[in-house]
Amino acid sequence: MALLSEEQTLIKDQAVSWVRDESPVTQFRAMRDSGAPLGFFPDTWTAMVNMGWTGMLVPEAYGGSGLGHLTFGLVLEQLGRHLTASPLFASALVGASALMKAGNEAQKTSLLPKIADGSAVVSLALEEGTRHHPEATALLAERSDDGFTLSGEKTFVMEGMAATHFVVVARTEGAAGSLEGLSLFLVDADVDGLSRSSLSTMDSRGYANLRFERVEVREDQLLGTLHQAGGALSWILDVARAGLAMEMLGTAAHAFDMTLDYLKTRKQFGQVIGSFQALGHRASGLYTEMELTRSCVEAALQSLDAESDERESLVALAKAKASAFLHEMSNQLIQIHGGIGMTDEFDAGFYLKRARVLEIAFGNVAYHKDRYATLNGF
Repeated sequence: MALLSEEQTLIKDQAVSWVRDESPVTQFRAMRDSGAPLGFFPDTWTAMVNMGWTGMLVPEAYGGSGLGHLTFGLVLEQLGRHLTASPLFASALVGASALMKAGNEAQKTSLLPKIADGSAVVSLALEEGTRHHPEATALLAERSDDGFTLSGEKTFVMEGMAATHFVVVARTEGAAGSLEGLSLFLVDADVDGLSRSSLSTMDSRGYANLRFERVEVREDQLLGTLHQAGGALSWILDVARAGLAMEMLGTAAHAFDMTLDYLKTRKQFGQVIGSFQALGHRASGLYTEMELTRSCVEAALQSLDAESDERESLVALAKAKASAFLHEMSNQLIQIHGGIGMTDEFDAGFYLKRARVLEIAFGNVAYHKDRYATLNGF
């Protein structure tokens, strides 16, 4: 476990208290049952803004606090524990990272303060199929008199219905199958020709599909260098993967706590089931995997803060490990609870459903194992 500074400890304690008291899993259940159109309660988002979480990654010069990725991760872990739904990950982490990495000074000055104060929700529009494959980007950006014309579709865009802006990954040169020839564009969500449709997903979040029908964007909406977004996109995606891995760790950790509590209280044959040797061994094995996962994820976040040369390898390892552990832990949560774990009245099903979505987001286990192996010369 990383050694936290006094400031990080205070932020973690704040997140622990707020999520436990103001946004427990019962709040997520209420949000799901209400059919909230955006996939989160607006009051939850307002509270996060008021606590300063939306500006944690944004530099002070643009209205944020510039606290870094590991510090942001401490909040994400607690949100993952209680399945708190909000645009914090999509906008304040991924969207802000895209602006900071690829935006020019005018773009940063215009939008980063709005991300920090919560008035703008910026989401990355990347995927075009059912699997994570950035190189397969085919959405076309053609030159026009005043800039570019975007045509194509994006799928499973996080917070797609709540977003005020999208960072759109488009192909300006070459053919699908390579990161070469990609460009990033900052697009207003209400621009003519852009339509979005809400998706009903098992984790009850606010995903959307986007359709671009000859959407006109100006030259000054290009983020970074034309045709050469591959490097910036790689960084943005690694920020997303590491942050998501920390949220996944929180989800798995709470699933472990729920399982451990059950082992300590459920009785069979006149004794608590945790006293059965086989179940005790299973719990100890899961705890070991949880702590190993924590080490991997915290190392990945620290590599982002340090801009380490090992960033890509550490992030691939973290996402692969977090996906594998969450998959196993969510299965064990259901299995050890038995029949009650299969009922909607019990919270275990929420964790299983969320796990299955997070496992494949920004690359599944196989994707990152292959990436890790390739980066390390295997």
